[in-house]
Amino acid sequence: MTELFEIPDGTPLMGAVTFGLIDRGTNVIQVRPSTSCPLSCIFCSTDAGPCSKRRRAEYVVKLDHMMEWLRELVKVKGDGVEAHIDTVGDPFTYPRLVELVQEIKELEEVRIVSLQTHGHLMNERILGELAEAGLSRINLSVDALDPMLAKKLSGTEGYDVERVIANARYALENTSIDLLLAPVWVHPLNDSELEGLIALAKDMGAGRRSPPLGIQKCEFHRFGRRTKEMRYVTWYAFYRRMRELEKKMGMKLVIRAPDFGIKPARTVEAPFRVGEKLMVRVVGPGWLRGESLAVTRDMGWTVTVVGEELPAGEEVRVRLLRTKDSILVGRPS
Repeated sequence: MTELFEIPDGTPLMGAVTFGLIDRGTNVIQVRPSTSCPLSCIFCSTDAGPCSKRRRAEYVVKLDHMMEWLRELVKVKGDGVEAHIDTVGDPFTYPRLVELVQEIKELEEVRIVSLQTHGHLMNERILGELAEAGLSRINLSVDALDPMLAKKLSGTEGYDVERVIANARYALENTSIDLLLAPVWVHPLNDSELEGLIALAKDMGAGRRSPPLGIQKCEFHRFGRRTKEMRYVTWYAFYRRMRELEKKMGMKLVIRAPDFGIKPARTVEAPFRVGEKLMVRVVGPGWLRGESLAVTRDMGWTVTVVGEELPAGEEVRVRLLRTKDSILVGRPS
């Protein structure tokens, strides 16, 4: 069983890939308030859900803590920010999701509040509340229309794709929330589903203020899940297939950042480089087995320590293995 760990007050909310805020140098800020997921998708890149074999802890961030850090980051970004709630699980597991959306929307620098989900926990009530709170768009991953295949891909017997689609239609027809369908192409399992998903996006009227459909390429990650049936698709093959489907279905499928209004923006960069050594203090369990959660001495950044499960309070010198996008990973040295 994984431990549910509430991120302590005062812990930096930048530096981790699993929780807090991620700034990749654009006007989009990734907001990650929790890590839990109700599904165990067979292709999950982060090994999320009840069937996880690698996760040591699930994280949750207090609302006030998150907003304290987000207010400062949007000041750096300036006007036109998109706050995208895209956890390594599912945002609907966050108990204060509606309040989070509302408080983010009240920030004057924020133009769009969006979230990514498989929709298993959506219902009409919470969709109405999210619309009132100011949610702009849902990026909904529906990976198959066939109910049995959808269950198989989700790794969850209780997953009901027809109910998910019904709730998506409700959002489009009864609220101000826009919708982008974002299926994952899991070759060859859902090859035959792609055309139906494109037709569904058209039929639903998705993409009132954004592209209606954004098919995602299934990636094989070191700590992710995959089955023997799955085959890797190169980026060349992926774009070739998307262009074939564009011609056949009459819908743009090769989506670029500008299609969403994404553009470069001022960024907060970690003042470290790969190979640098620094002292950190452990504050909690790591997200995955064999890891620990730590902070820098100045309490400015979170660091994921790989290779050891260390007790809280211990100080250790680490050598940084990653600093890209200010996501900090180190190993004891």
